Amino acid sequence: MIKIVTFVLLILTFSSCSINKPSVVKANQKSFAQEDTYILFALRAEQIKDNRSASKLFKTLYEKSKKKEYLYRSVENDLIAKQYDKVIKRVNALSQDAVFDAPLTRLKVIALFEQNRLDEAISLSTKLAAKTKMPNDYLLTSDIYSKRQQFDLAVRYLESAYAKEHNEKILDKMSIILYVNLGKKKEAIAHLETHSRMLGCSEVVCHRLAAFYSNDNNLEGLLSVYLRLYEYKKSDDVAKKIIQIYTYKHDYMHLTEFLEKSNADDALLLQLYMSSKKYKKAYHLADTLYEQTGDINYLGQSAIYEYEGSGAKVSKETLSSVIHKLEDVIKHEKNATYINYLGYILIDHEIDVKKGMKYIDEVLELKPNSAYYLDSRAWGYYKLGQCKKAQKVINKVLMLEGGDDPEVLVHKKAIERCIKTQKGKKRK
Repeated sequence: MIKIVTFVLLILTFSSCSINKPSVVKANQKSFAQEDTYILFALRAEQIKDNRSASKLFKTLYEKSKKKEYLYRSVENDLIAKQYDKVIKRVNALSQDAVFDAPLTRLKVIALFEQNRLDEAISLSTKLAAKTKMPNDYLLTSDIYSKRQQFDLAVRYLESAYAKEHNEKILDKMSIILYVNLGKKKEAIAHLETHSRMLGCSEVVCHRLAAFYSNDNNLEGLLSVYLRLYEYKKSDDVAKKIIQIYTYKHDYMHLTEFLEKSNADDALLLQLYMSSKKYKKAYHLADTLYEQTGDINYLGQSAIYEYEGSGAKVSKETLSSVIHKLEDVIKHEKNATYINYLGYILIDHEIDVKKGMKYIDEVLELKPNSAYYLDSRAWGYYKLGQCKKAQKVINKVLMLEGGDDPEVLVHKKAIERCIKTQKGKKRK
């Protein structure tokens, strides 16, 4: 392909010899007949990274049209092709007139920089920046000072560039030099925080702040940044980091608030509601999760939280809803917790004690030494008036782990009273 481009270049050069150049070219006119063709081939050469051919084509375009943009593009292609000596010689030859040409000077500075001729580069670059006062020229000068390990001067030029346009990439570069090379950590963070508070916490600024706070083990600073970053962009990764920090701090109140606002992890939020006994919120969230996922376990949890959140006096409507849900759950999944819960409700509210006892027998086949399931059986016997059987079972419960549960102790006292009452009746 390089040979083809070179061949086309030769053809265009020779074929254009016979064309007379117009004496005056208007802005909307081509400088010469084949100008568009040259441009197409030059752009194609750039596309296939044949920068040397592209440079020649743009040079021809410049010579035929005297349009400076072609000249700059030609020298740029020399630079991309790493022909640094050629760039310097061309710029020197083109800079004989007294007019200062910033684009050509910039290209020469870069070529000098790449050749590690830093003294020449910095001398020319400072003049360029002073002349143009453009952010990119301040940046270029800063890069040269950084390579010379003159970090104070590098920061000075970055500050000048940042003052021009408050560019976050310039700020990021400046903060790295301050933090890493100059050890001015507080100053680096202060610059980033100021930008964040005034112009917003973009990914570039906030990620840099997060890196610095993480390196300093500043957990509060890190959390603050992630919260701002999450506001800027609702990222799952950032949400996970916020959750991790709140969890590490055991700050479950603020973690709950964050999860309520963000919906970042509803399953975790459900656990937090349960552990803090916010049963009404847990009930509604479990319902929502069931609708979203179809996971039958959420329906079971919804039933339990609906019941627990109803208070001391459970309405008939609530009991009906809870029982219906639990019956639906155990049809699909033989989960001991849900079966026991259904059985216990039927027993405790005396809806159908015998049916409730059948459910308890079912779970005891799965876990015969569970204090909680045995307690349900004892309570069933009590409701049936079989207090001696109830006492025998409750005494076994007291020996097991979980036997000191407050509800178990309430049942124990009730069963003991029942036995005393029955004994009193017999005496009469």
